[in-house]
Amino acid sequence: MSSINTSPGRAASLVSRFNLQQYVVYLGFLAIFLFFAIVLKDSGFLTVRNLSNIVLQTAPVTIMAIGLVFVMSAGEIDLSIGSIVAVAALAAAVAINACGLVAGVLAGLGAGLLIGLLNGALVAYVKLPSFLVTLATLGLFAGVSRSMTDLRSIPVTNDAFTGFFGSGSLLGVPSLIWWTVIVVAIAHLVFRETRFGAHVLATGDNSRAASVSGISVAQIRLAVLTISGGLAGLAGLLYAGRLQAAKYTLGETDLMTVIAAVIVGGTLLNGGKGSIVGALVGSLMMGMLNNGLILMGLSVSDQMIVRGLIILAAVAVSLREKSR
Repeated sequence: MSSINTSPGRAASLVSRFNLQQYVVYLGFLAIFLFFAIVLKDSGFLTVRNLSNIVLQTAPVTIMAIGLVFVMSAGEIDLSIGSIVAVAALAAAVAINACGLVAGVLAGLGAGLLIGLLNGALVAYVKLPSFLVTLATLGLFAGVSRSMTDLRSIPVTNDAFTGFFGSGSLLGVPSLIWWTVIVVAIAHLVFRETRFGAHVLATGDNSRAASVSGISVAQIRLAVLTISGGLAGLAGLLYAGRLQAAKYTLGETDLMTVIAAVIVGGTLLNGGKGSIVGALVGSLMMGMLNNGLILMGLSVSDQMIVRGLIILAAVAVSLREKSR
């Protein structure tokens, strides 16, 4: 009969293999869900309609968060995604009303990709810090979105567009959920199973070592910021499709929520590690948190305070993990 090795050394080894930071988003999601399920059991939190609304409302945030995972894993940041959402939604709405469905989709996605490409070129080849570049384009395109339609809301009346990007369904599943599942699946595959994903992580972990090993760091930075811009453009289409209108305010309050979802989901603030699935769970957790706080009667300012505290906690965990 063999004895079980319970030496302190083996126990320490087992503990070292268990990375709490890797599972914190799932534990946090479960804890918040159970808290609201108990506290708000008589307020409709657990109804199918409320839970489905949480998933639908977080779809654009999830799409933006996935793009930001690529950016932050490469050691960069994109603060312009909120402005890209508004510009893409407005460009799509104007083009749809003038030229039809295809032109609207191309205009919205094209706007996001072009702004992302601009950000990426300035970071990769002009060698400006991504924080300053995207902070500048955040303000620049916030102004553009306001001037595009003189602060007016643009209705989107094309039923094919609103059905495909917002209010429609396929096989009984809302189109917003389909978009989320498709983008998450493709992004996870690219991030985890391709050379490009490995190069993104290597660039974020140590850009000098990545460059010495033959990785084109400039091209990686250009690519991740372009991806982020394109996905923010897609999020703009989803907003316009769900709301059946586009306005300059779309996306302007999403940045903090997106960053929180990405960091809570396990992506390191300084790069070198990221999780697409973690960003999805983090986004759903933030959506559930907002929903629960509203049902509890908390004000917008109180909700912002709670989100800020969560971001602080997530950043602290992220930096601690990076320093190991």
